[in-house]
Amino acid sequence: MSSTTVSQFRRLSAAMKDGSAAEHSAAEGTTFISELFAGRVTAEGYSNYLLRLRVVYAALEHAIRVHRHDPMVAAVYDPALERLPAIEADLEFWLPGASRELHSPAATAYSERVGALAWGGSLVAHHYTRYLGDLSGGRGIGKVLDRSFDLGGRGLAFYEFPMRPKPYKDDYRARLDALCPDLDATDRIVEEVKVAFGLNHALLDELAA
Repeated sequence: MSSTTVSQFRRLSAAMKDGSAAEHSAAEGTTFISELFAGRVTAEGYSNYLLRLRVVYAALEHAIRVHRHDPMVAAVYDPALERLPAIEADLEFWLPGASRELHSPAATAYSERVGALAWGGSLVAHHYTRYLGDLSGGRGIGKVLDRSFDLGGRGLAFYEFPMRPKPYKDDYRARLDALCPDLDATDRIVEEVKVAFGLNHALLDELAA
């Protein structure tokens, strides 16, 4: 069997994970994330992070809803994952009554990239990158914040999901694999996952700066 034939039958979820491993590792190793896990990010720093996430998730969740009937998007679409309401609730805790206006070239570039996408596979790449990250390492960030600021669970709605993460992530990957895209489509999706990690990396670098 040729390598092309083997690649055509490779699981999409594995291709997305393995193909973007370097970009994923680089984003996790940014100064901001390191400082966050070390408990050294200030309330102002975390608020600035939330403001940027607000821009990104507003664009992503709008795009996903618009294209929710696309077969690829429909495979992963789930309103229960949406984070924008949680971000708004958290901002009321961290920045009560303050303006939500933000000057962030990185967040703007991220949102514009997502907003310009029309192909379902590219949108799935961003959906996967953000939400599976939120259900994995993101929950660890919530625990660090809770401990560092003695929050007692307040201001952490972003990390609260109505589903059990492990079974949900397994089912999510199974839904991705059931799409069975061809080799070219798989490559396009993996490349967009890399783009998503790169955009997130730039956003985190902006925060560190």
